[in-house]
Amino acid sequence: MKYLLVLNINPDVLAALTEEEQQAIGAGHQKFLETTKASGEFHSTVALAEPAKSVVVKVRDGMPAVTDGPFVESKEFLGGYYLIEAATPERMHELAAMIPDAGIEGLGVEVRPVVFSDGL
Repeated sequence: MKYLLVLNINPDVLAALTEEEQQAIGAGHQKFLETTKASGEFHSTVALAEPAKSVVVKVRDGMPAVTDGPFVESKEFLGGYYLIEAATPERMHELAAMIPDAGIEGLGVEVRPVVFSDGL
């Protein structure tokens, strides 16, 4: 079964980390990628720009309206995701626990089963 591992980021939490701690996060993500690619469980990943670089498009009266910034104001934002295929939920939890964000207070990894995908 495929699972989406959602990485919710709180920039205040990241800013409070030391340079060494921030580098450890990057190294931990690299190790996660290497592990899941070697096991054949990796499918894809995406890292997203911060919300200040996003826009929201809404259609009103048939006309698109584009506004700057995120859809909702929040301390946390979607920073990226991994799409992983794992044999069991327990294995998925084991993999999610390898992501460094899971071990940092104020961050986390949300695990969601994929119920439909097309072209993956």
